Amino acid sequence: MIAAVSWVPKGASKAVPDEAQLPPKEEIEKMIKSGALEEESENGHSEEEDEDTDIEDVEHTNEVTQALVVADALGKTSKSKNSGTKLDDIAEGLKELDMDNYDDEDEEVELFSKGLGDLYYPSNQMDPYLKDKDDVDSEDLEDMVINANDSVIVCACNEDDVSHLEVYVFEESNDGDTNLYVHHHIIIPAFPLCMAWLDCPLKGGEKGNFMAVGSMDPSIEIWDLDVIEEVQPCLILGGINEEKNMKRKKNKKGKKSSTEYKEGSHTDSVLGLAWNKEFRNILASASADKTVKIWDVVEGKCSFTLGHHTDKVQAVAWNHYAPQVLLSGSFDRSVFMKDARISTHSGFKWSVAADVESLAWDPHTEHSFVVSLEDGTVKGFDIRTAKSDQASESQPCFTLHAHDKAVCSISYNPLVTNLLATGSIDKMVKLWDLSNNQPSCVGSRNPKAGGIFSVSFSEDSPFLLAIGGSKGNLEVWDTSSVAEVSKRFGKYSKPNKADI
Repeated sequence: MIAAVSWVPKGASKAVPDEAQLPPKEEIEKMIKSGALEEESENGHSEEEDEDTDIEDVEHTNEVTQALVVADALGKTSKSKNSGTKLDDIAEGLKELDMDNYDDEDEEVELFSKGLGDLYYPSNQMDPYLKDKDDVDSEDLEDMVINANDSVIVCACNEDDVSHLEVYVFEESNDGDTNLYVHHHIIIPAFPLCMAWLDCPLKGGEKGNFMAVGSMDPSIEIWDLDVIEEVQPCLILGGINEEKNMKRKKNKKGKKSSTEYKEGSHTDSVLGLAWNKEFRNILASASADKTVKIWDVVEGKCSFTLGHHTDKVQAVAWNHYAPQVLLSGSFDRSVFMKDARISTHSGFKWSVAADVESLAWDPHTEHSFVVSLEDGTVKGFDIRTAKSDQASESQPCFTLHAHDKAVCSISYNPLVTNLLATGSIDKMVKLWDLSNNQPSCVGSRNPKAGGIFSVSFSEDSPFLLAIGGSKGNLEVWDTSSVAEVSKRFGKYSKPNKADI
């Protein structure tokens, strides 16, 4: 399934991504000395330890596996006191094989007579088995290049219990043909639930190309999209404190103990993320632990925690014109707005009739936002009608009965005024004209993607809509092909490729 989709702005990706480097030698040695490898080599854990927390076991297994692979690549051997560990057995086996002298052969022994197999070809072009190899390598290199005109789409996926980010390239030719293919993928340790692209320069320079991922774990992982075959995120915000929990397990073996989290961390799944484009080091997160957190990704720590909801917080969004204003929606059937410019005010709150699934600010005005609900409706609000008290009962500008089931995702078109897309688990994607707060449906489609979990309009191509759902297939819909969309919004033509 595809839980979330996100566009990467054109030109933000490196033309040719870097290849991942092995972790520093010191980090590997630290992992080995920590005793993680010794624990992995034991026969098992007590039932009490197994029941303690599934999240700890998954993270621990991933860490050990990575350590084993990297240690083997560097020729390291375990310093375990237990001479009977698996690592010792592997080391002894390699010693017996004498791999260092594997290529040394007895020149006097000739098993087979001379024949065509001994022919020497002066060049690869003359060798029938190698003559096309250079062409294949050239094609592979060409496929790895991301051109400035290419669109990049990232999908948060889960398939056969493997969670990963798939980085797609969407090519558009001058004659109208398109090509969509997977450029590379990144394995992640936990089931992904949400994403947010950010260009905060975490590795120096003026900008970057990073994807923040929220998952079933309480941590937020930030991955560098310009690095392929990466095995570790470049930054982790919050999460379980592995060192403290490992010590607690060793000291209280057989006894259940509460989970230790890093300072400022969420304590449950991360359900929503929003990057602040104006204050580029700021990331907001919504969690099942009922809180909203504001993170400084440069400092790698939580700056503020907001606890104004009484149930799981599903979505967060920064205002496009007033970057100090944050909106959040919750399963407590409310939408909350916090304006950091008014430090003395506790915030504004709107009540809705069902659990909040998604919300979004109108990118063409600072006063309006829409929220989608579990009952299939979409409501629009104008913050100028909000009352001064926190428990505002302001009526919505409109209520739209959009779908038969939960509306999991909504997306304003950032380039076309009043065009909104909605996606639902009823398997339908619909397009709406919100002009004059009188919504009308201008297009609908069943993209054969299963239940729709995520829809997202491109910020570079006016009518391209990315769609992800339960069947795990990424769909890109050119909504300008819909007659009514073309009729009403035709003035927002596609940009001339020569101008890009």
